[in-house]
Amino acid sequence: MKSVNFLGATCAIAWMALLPLTVQAQDIKLTLGHGAAIGNPRHEASVKFAEVVKAKTNGRVQVQVAPAAQLGDDAAMVTALRTGALDLSANSQGAVSAAVPEYAAFGMPFLFSSASDAFKLLDGPLGKELAQASEKKGMILLGTWDNGIRQMTNSKHPINTVQDMKGLKMRVPPDATLVDIMQALGAESQQIKFAELYVALQQGVVDGQENPLVNFEASKLYEVQKYLAMTNHQFQMTPFLMSKRTWDKLGEADRKAIQEAADEASALQRELSRKADEKLLSELKSKGVEVTTPDTAAFAKATESVDEKWLAGPIGPYVKKVLAAARSK
Repeated sequence: MKSVNFLGATCAIAWMALLPLTVQAQDIKLTLGHGAAIGNPRHEASVKFAEVVKAKTNGRVQVQVAPAAQLGDDAAMVTALRTGALDLSANSQGAVSAAVPEYAAFGMPFLFSSASDAFKLLDGPLGKELAQASEKKGMILLGTWDNGIRQMTNSKHPINTVQDMKGLKMRVPPDATLVDIMQALGAESQQIKFAELYVALQQGVVDGQENPLVNFEASKLYEVQKYLAMTNHQFQMTPFLMSKRTWDKLGEADRKAIQEAADEASALQRELSRKADEKLLSELKSKGVEVTTPDTAAFAKATESVDEKWLAGPIGPYVKKVLAAARSK
């Protein structure tokens, strides 16, 4: 009789282990990975998200933040999200667009003059389409953060004209739109992980790179890059994503708490990014960086072929909608 009871208890324990997290009502521990340095608005917002989730769930749901590519680069984290090996990531537009091509539509050259212009679209129907496309690929879009308007730097010479781009070896992230932009401008592109970028610039593996000012400053790239050109050549978002596999295990109350926390973190991250850009330029100048402000009309004309290529591609209809909405503002 005892053996029967023992067997029944064992089966019950095994059955309980298979129940969804919400049924067991146990503490939930989630991991959030990102590639930015500590001090970057992306990290500050991730920490805020973790704090708000903990508060809204009375400590039952806890989020551990792993910054600075501790869990791999952005591409690796996208793969981990889709398989459920990672719960959350504040990732990059380029890496996510490799899985969900529609994100690339927002990376067309010289499309937005400010991040706020881009968010007017991302917070509306076009953003909802991105969320739907993301879910089909195993990721829940909790929010879109600001990865800034991107600028170019190099160690060779000031950039004032398109001709100054010719032959420069420029690092780009894993983003097909940026590869196309560099090619259209006559530069050579090379993909290097952001965590390895400082050393690559220091050793002359590449001449330059492009990033929003906040990333340039936070990772101290100004120590190995003398010339900064305010080209404003591309806006990029930071998609804040959750693995659909993790999301599906959560109950309605936890989902609500996580989305509300994501909304608060998104608002904070955007505001921190806006404030950072206002003061960073003068700070970089004081650190010896030589700043130029090219007339970007010629740059925009030289990259028209990038729009044409993407309009003719698989996500052409979505690109067309984004271009039309951005240029009607």
